[in-house]
Amino acid sequence: MCGIAGLIHRGKNADVGSEMTAMLQSLKHRGPDSTGFALYGVPAEDQFVMRFKVAEQEDMKHGFDIHQAVIDRKNKVNDRLDKLGAKIVSEETSTEYAHRYTFSYSGDMRKLADFVEDIDGAEILSIGKGLELIKDLGDAAEVSGQYSLTGFQGTHAIGHTRMATESDVDIRSAHPYWAYPFNDVSVVHNGQLTNYWTYRRAMERKGHRFMSNCDSELIAVYVADRIDSGDDLESAMHRSVDELDGVFTYLVATSDSLGMAKDVMAAKPMVLYESNDFVGLASEEVAIRSIFPNEIETWDPYEGEVRVWQA
Repeated sequence: MCGIAGLIHRGKNADVGSEMTAMLQSLKHRGPDSTGFALYGVPAEDQFVMRFKVAEQEDMKHGFDIHQAVIDRKNKVNDRLDKLGAKIVSEETSTEYAHRYTFSYSGDMRKLADFVEDIDGAEILSIGKGLELIKDLGDAAEVSGQYSLTGFQGTHAIGHTRMATESDVDIRSAHPYWAYPFNDVSVVHNGQLTNYWTYRRAMERKGHRFMSNCDSELIAVYVADRIDSGDDLESAMHRSVDELDGVFTYLVATSDSLGMAKDVMAAKPMVLYESNDFVGLASEEVAIRSIFPNEIETWDPYEGEVRVWQA
């Protein structure tokens, strides 16, 4: 079932943390297992933001050994960043197992990401100039409160509420997905891809890595791969509608844009509201009305439709 939502402010910053929290909380009934946010903040010059975890939430119930392990893993992350010449500017700890670093680095980002993720139990959720990807077990209000997302200033965001149907209830299987190691590309998805394994193997042969068996991760990697090959975002999304089989609606965000695509059968819902300076999308109208309580006009995108908006 699941619920997805997206918003973009044109030409200004806003409290996208609070807005996305409200939208996703209104979709809680579509997915109570986990909640995820991809928030696009104001980039700092010559700095990257990395969100990473060193354990699953459920792991923390397993006694003293896991608590010592997460300390050791975080120290290893610090050591490996230092070895590659990455300079940590600031560190924030959201939970015992989830961290946010800002750092400067002029080297190969794939090499850095691979080196960090080679640590047993460590997983990078996102690296970007503007993107910060946060996901955990619980509803939107719980996750937002845990990670202090209220007041997060930015231009756009996407989010997801998940009902686990084919994979585990854990952070790794939660949306959104970041397209490793491409800066600032993230995806949320409602539906199912029937040619997932065909395209996953093709992407793996090209050197892309996957951290889950969730078909939504494939969309993120596919779109980022097309952009890396020279497509603009809209062209990559049109190609995805032609080449990815199944029933799906997805939202994709980059550093400065938000896109939406529906498959040709249009079986998965999407409601759209657009004004001169704001665009809101969600699986249900109630999510958009959670931040626009006044009367607004919404509509449903057509089958096979692709739309892209710029911040």
